[in-house]
Amino acid sequence: MQEVDLELRGDYIELDKLLKATGLADSGGQARAFITAGEVRVDGQVELRKTAKMRAGQVVEFGGQRVRVVAAG
Repeated sequence: MQEVDLELRGDYIELDKLLKATGLADSGGQARAFITAGEVRVDGQVELRKTAKMRAGQVVEFGGQRVRVVAAG
């Protein structure tokens, strides 16, 4: 499984925006479809909330990739 770090610019990033920002989804609509279909996991659990707030320390898994959310700095 490929791992990537995403550095936050604020306190959080919404899940659908994270998928788009990391290139795991080509568009916001595609990101929301993946989430609605139950294909995205946050900290090992399926996450169905499209705008769930991802904060530093959380791990998002999708499509064989793992994204670690890290604090800026």
